[in-house]
Amino acid sequence: MGAFEPLRQRGFALFFAGQVVSNVGTWFQNLALQLVVLAATGSAQALSGVTVGQFLPILVWGVLAGRLADRVRPRTILLVTSALAAAVAASLGVVVAAEEPDLILIYAGVGALGTVQTFERIAAQTIIFELVGPASLSRAVSISTIALAAARSIGPGLAGIAFAQLGAPACMLANAASFALVGISLLLIRPKSLHPRPVAGSESVRAGDLLRDRSVSTLLLVNVVVALFAMNFGLVLTATVDLTYGADAQAVGLAHSLNAVGAVVGGGLAAMLPRVGVRSLVPATAAFGIALLLTAGAPTLALFLLAGPLLGLAIGYYQGVVNSAAQSSARPEAIGRVMSLVTLGSYGMVPFGGLLMGWVIDASSGRMSLAIGGLAALACGAFVAVRVPRRP
Repeated sequence: MGAFEPLRQRGFALFFAGQVVSNVGTWFQNLALQLVVLAATGSAQALSGVTVGQFLPILVWGVLAGRLADRVRPRTILLVTSALAAAVAASLGVVVAAEEPDLILIYAGVGALGTVQTFERIAAQTIIFELVGPASLSRAVSISTIALAAARSIGPGLAGIAFAQLGAPACMLANAASFALVGISLLLIRPKSLHPRPVAGSESVRAGDLLRDRSVSTLLLVNVVVALFAMNFGLVLTATVDLTYGADAQAVGLAHSLNAVGAVVGGGLAAMLPRVGVRSLVPATAAFGIALLLTAGAPTLALFLLAGPLLGLAIGYYQGVVNSAAQSSARPEAIGRVMSLVTLGSYGMVPFGGLLMGWVIDASSGRMSLAIGGLAALACGAFVAVRVPRRP
């Protein structure tokens, strides 16, 4: 079975295309909001408020979203969230169109969109089983991470140009349109083509049961630490290019795009692995840590951009491994709950990491925040090596 075999299935191909479009639109929004806030305040700490509004709702609603995804068909949830997200994104376009945008309204709009996307993210992870079935699940999960990377390879560059030429409101409307297109792609997926997945009727698999499993608890802990210290790239890359190197919006977009090119390759490498387990995190976190430290050592913008694809490759490989290992450990009827715990770690820590790294950048530099993330990733690799024994 080829690494990209899941893309031959019509439903998964439509879903993948919709995710790429949605994430491209999200980059239009995120880049525009980041630059609007930086222009108004000149502070990475203020910029971290956007990150908090975007990801804090995951801590509040993540567990509920996981339970819902195990009781309601994910396709239904995604149809609702795409419509709601389009409406909220359009309203943000109105807010940033003001001559002096109100930061409180920006934070509120981002928070509302973050709430909707909490349910969307977990349902998007849960629907993969129904799209491809158990035989192709691990590869399909790794491939789905490529949608994020592919969007990052396209979105930031286009967003930088759109922001410079058309302004922030146009970027918000582009994001709203991307959510509408996601809804259309979901409507094209025939419900009868979906693989049956048992619907949870009882709490047969509880969070406590998962946390008592040594391998799963290790994965969840590593996921939290890496997310807290090393995965705040929306903030760190933008602030480093803008504040540390003093470059413009198009350079910010180029930094994200170069990073994403490598992430596409990294996700593809993860999809080629014949078997993914928690032990696979040892090389994944080690490579991620080394790439972060190399990027942190770049003394000039040119070298920083040159290191972008290498860092992206490490990010894509790590994300593919951690998501595949998590889904492989879940029973079909509990995938929503398992992925809600992973999502709580991956995204729920982002607000705290954003505040922490915003403070580090204001006190030192973006390069220092990258170095901290690199050391944290290396420590996580050593932790997994010690805690999860090698199987014979």
